[in-house]
Amino acid sequence: MTSAADGATAPGRPDDRLASVLRFATELVAWVATPWALAGRSWVLAVLSVVVLIGLPTLFATPGDKNSVIVAVPGWVTVLLVLLQLAAAVVSAWFGWPAWAAVLVTLLAAATLVTERPRRRWLLAGGRLG
Repeated sequence: MTSAADGATAPGRPDDRLASVLRFATELVAWVATPWALAGRSWVLAVLSVVVLIGLPTLFATPGDKNSVIVAVPGWVTVLLVLLQLAAAVVSAWFGWPAWAAVLVTLLAAATLVTERPRRRWLLAGGRLG
């Protein structure tokens, strides 16, 4: 895990600074694009989407992956939550935004998937620091 004070990575966890930036950018897109795409159907679904997309990853985390964990879950749950964010960003962008923006979001999500591979392997292997 990257420490804000020294930029160091904790032993056992892959250095994922670039992946973290891309992942966060994709999460931001999901948080904006999903309610945007759903607002025309139902404002309740739009609000619920934000609660789910922000609330679930805040509540559930794998020990060693975040500094503070509210509810500890195995690594595969964290992987699924990331995939949910990526899917929400891409699908919502295609439904709610112009094609050029959706293409950019799709490329961002693809780059996130590629750069997340070491973290994903670490999470699926147990995700705990030794």
